[in-house]
Amino acid sequence: MTTTRTARELAEAYFTAWEAGDFDTLRGLLAENVDFVGALGTASGVEAALAGLKGLGQVLEKIDMKVRVAEGDDVITWFDLHTSVAPPTPTANWMHVDDGKVTRIRVTFDPRMLLAGFERPS
Repeated sequence: MTTTRTARELAEAYFTAWEAGDFDTLRGLLAENVDFVGALGTASGVEAALAGLKGLGQVLEKIDMKVRVAEGDDVITWFDLHTSVAPPTPTANWMHVDDGKVTRIRVTFDPRMLLAGFERPS
């Protein structure tokens, strides 16, 4: 018997996998045609979305989840994004799920400190 995860469960698995750098698990959660729009860019398709998650994953230290609200196939997660290049960044992430996979992700935050951190010489 196959059990389909709820949108909330998918969101929890997504953030756990991303924080752990488990991109194989992330791939399994995303639809092939996942559509991502965020403050640092856009991505169409699973490969482009994973590339973006891996890129930010290089500086990701911790995801400090504050609240997650789910209604039907939609989930909004509010968290502080902790990175090695900037102070914690308050972030909102909205996901939409179809047929047990994440199909749409929208992320918003103030990117100024992250961008400044990326520009600092190593």
